[in-house]
Amino acid sequence: MKLKKLIIAGSIAATALMTTATYATDNIKVGVLHSLSGTMAISETTLKDTVLMMIEEQNSQGGLLGKKLEAVVVDPASNWPLFAEKGRELLANEKVDVIFGSWTSVSRKSVLPVLEELNGLMFYPVQYEGEESSKNVFYTGAAPNQQAIPAVNYLMDDM
Repeated sequence: MKLKKLIIAGSIAATALMTTATYATDNIKVGVLHSLSGTMAISETTLKDTVLMMIEEQNSQGGLLGKKLEAVVVDPASNWPLFAEKGRELLANEKVDVIFGSWTSVSRKSVLPVLEELNGLMFYPVQYEGEESSKNVFYTGAAPNQQAIPAVNYLMDDM
């Protein structure tokens, strides 16, 4: 009988601890995958700062879906293979919900297999060459046809 009471008490305590831990970390984790060192840092540091500003502003308005956003910043150091490693770290170890990152096509292509393997989600902020589509990436920049066709139309009509 004592063992049964001990098991029940232990189960209740464990449930309470797990619930408390869940509520304590009930944030939306945002991974920031931009180079803070190396040759691309001059471009990508500004992007990191922009994401952090967005998180701060969103949190000051109550967060998102009733949850605070929490930034997890890593430095792939302008090293293309390191983007994949840092992407894996963000998704597998840090358990981020979304990643904002990459500035070059090679860095995006480096992390893409990791995103697809771990079913991660990334916002890619730059125009790109097109001819790539992944359910794991929001390509927010223009593809070549989105840039060239309006320019050609303008030249044909106004020149």
